[in-house]
Amino acid sequence: MPRFTIDHPSRENSLIFDEKPHEISKQVVIDLGMASLQSIGSEHICKVCISNSGSCCSGCSHLSDRVGCQRRNTSCTAWLCGFIKYVLYETGYLQQWNDFWEQVPGQDFRVDFTPDSFFIQKSLNLPNMRSISEALAADLQELAQTHIAIGFILTLREKLDKNIDQFMFYHDDTGKQARIRKRIQFLSLPFERFHLALDDFMKKMDHHAK
Repeated sequence: MPRFTIDHPSRENSLIFDEKPHEISKQVVIDLGMASLQSIGSEHICKVCISNSGSCCSGCSHLSDRVGCQRRNTSCTAWLCGFIKYVLYETGYLQQWNDFWEQVPGQDFRVDFTPDSFFIQKSLNLPNMRSISEALAADLQELAQTHIAIGFILTLREKLDKNIDQFMFYHDDTGKQARIRKRIQFLSLPFERFHLALDDFMKKMDHHAK
């Protein structure tokens, strides 16, 4: 049987299956996605982007002023901005995220046509990585204050997004991946707090794996 928990962000929020397809509801998938984003610590990064006029929800018909989202769907739950995508890329969980959401039918731009229930087989099991997202948010906030160019943070976000997508696309071409990885490393050079937090996170993950 699958295991699904939505708990305090210090705990894992996961959906773990055996090798057989399992029926799941659309609402459970959305709840799991939101809990997983909380486990990633996405709100720390979102605050920085929003304060720099970079809200991903701006203009959405389901967004109510001073209230927030009125109709969460599978499409916007599955979507990642360049910064959150970067966190999963560096921690090694981006492929798992992509594999999970590729099973969910009916995603469209800011809306979905996902049925109330459907079958999926691949699991989603993310550890708590809030500390590294908080560190990245601090780096981004400092960059926003020290770079006077309008839209600097948002441009950086889009560059990371584009390069990480290319890295994942060329998964069978190690040469291209190596070149793209260097570009990502260059873009992320200012993320000093993030890299320290990432090193600590990876050490803890290695320790738990032993």
